[in-house]
Amino acid sequence: MTTPYAEVIGDPIAHSKSPLIHRFWLERLGIAGDYRAERVAADGLAGYFAARAADPDWRGCNVTVPHKVAALDHVPDPGGVRESIGAANTVFRDGSGRLAATNTDAAGFLSPIADLDLGGAAVTVVGAGGAARAVLFALSKVGVGRVTLLNRTPLKAAALLAGFGLKGDALPLEARPRPDTALLVNASALGMAGQPPLSLDLAPLPEDAIVYDIVYAPLETPLLAAARARGLDTVDGLEMLIGQAALAFELFFGAAPPREDDDALRDLLLA
Repeated sequence: MTTPYAEVIGDPIAHSKSPLIHRFWLERLGIAGDYRAERVAADGLAGYFAARAADPDWRGCNVTVPHKVAALDHVPDPGGVRESIGAANTVFRDGSGRLAATNTDAAGFLSPIADLDLGGAAVTVVGAGGAARAVLFALSKVGVGRVTLLNRTPLKAAALLAGFGLKGDALPLEARPRPDTALLVNASALGMAGQPPLSLDLAPLPEDAIVYDIVYAPLETPLLAAARARGLDTVDGLEMLIGQAALAFELFFGAAPPREDDDALRDLLLA
């Protein structure tokens, strides 16, 4: 008897908490299935999707660094993710069993800050990769004000702002956030275990600013530690991780995860 399964792919991938999340939900719902982590190098993406498409037990995968943009070159995009966000974080089988790409990062990002009124608010975002694309897409949908996008390559950042119809400034990483920033988001891999640190001067931020770091390994990043030392409200990477995973889980296994158990899940992830 075969077992349906899904995966998370990336390079590196050992740090991923996605298997813990999805296995927790599978167990709670009594679903016979599995969720694994698979390291896939950039030159192995095409072969990976070809092999998994031929495996009837494979329900799909989450896609993480550095494959969120490149995945769209190998998987059909019926929902127009390339044109809207420009990056995919989830590949699943549609109702006909064909592979399809989508992105649950944008909704996952907004989930923990859904109660905030960001209309017209100034936002600072770090990064211009696949995750940053989802963040900028989400921010464009809630009508934020000026966006300061910090990136190693400001020209790339300027193109992203224009692509999402956002007004603002594209500046180098070492630039300071705007003093009227209501929300600062690290949407890069900086600060992740094994990656260079993210050094930002948080002094210009107002007292009511919120600092949101999508990195979750480590959970207490230097950026969040610095924000808490300043007495600022923070949102850690587990919030977005769980939010985007919940949407993907339903695509993979056809059932909504038990979000009423989020506290127990968070305890598991922090153990």
